[in-house]
Amino acid sequence: MMPPPVCTASHVPFDDRGLAYGDGLFETVLLRAGEPVLWQYHMDRLALGCERLGMPLPSQAFLDATWQGGVSTALEVLKLILTRGSGGRGYALPEQVTPRLLSRRAPFQPSVERWRQGVTVRLCELRLSRQPRLAGIKHLNRLENVLARQEWSDTTIAEGVLADSEGVVVEATSMNVFWRQAGKVFTPLLEQCGVAGTLRAALIEQGAVTPASLPLAHLADVEQLWVANSVQGVWPVTTLLSSDGSLLKRWPTCSADSFQHLAHQLLGFA
Repeated sequence: MMPPPVCTASHVPFDDRGLAYGDGLFETVLLRAGEPVLWQYHMDRLALGCERLGMPLPSQAFLDATWQGGVSTALEVLKLILTRGSGGRGYALPEQVTPRLLSRRAPFQPSVERWRQGVTVRLCELRLSRQPRLAGIKHLNRLENVLARQEWSDTTIAEGVLADSEGVVVEATSMNVFWRQAGKVFTPLLEQCGVAGTLRAALIEQGAVTPASLPLAHLADVEQLWVANSVQGVWPVTTLLSSDGSLLKRWPTCSADSFQHLAHQLLGFA
């Protein structure tokens, strides 16, 4: 079967379905010396997202072209946005779908201080809705995360932890959550909502992390807590605040931890 036609663009027209309805997907990829890190995991998630949305997946050649040909010795971030394109009447799909692929590369520098010193995070008041058909994929409609991020402006707070409508820990606003209990490292299941990060996927495949359920009421009881993604790396959480700013828990800085070391090896940071 021939791959679907794809429109590559540098801008989004008014009738683009991604702009109008959030009808699309995105990936944020770390580039090291011009090469994508964890690229196959990003492609696997993009393919899953296209399957869930019933949207054609561009050919691998189109996707690879977003990073091939650029030479750089520095770290960069590549952002891909794939929409269903234009057309259709209201929410109804167009008869012929031509996905629109946009990409941009930008210089990047990770926050090494946060790797070493740890971060403060807070609980978010917002609760994520459960929708299994969208769970795990990185679709364009991130309004819940946008609303959650509006809850604080204190620059000393690095992230916010989100639970779902049933009070189960899901993720941070832009990172996955990991914790240690009884000597083992776990991460939320993400069967009902949340984004399944590519670093998370690689760590699960390595056997270093096990998906599990963590009620929000038990979060302060874990032995160690981290937030992480495939661009920023792993930030040890040293302070957990409630949504009103009161202290819930402090943990010692654990920057030399074997979990962080393994994750940073996967990203080329170690």
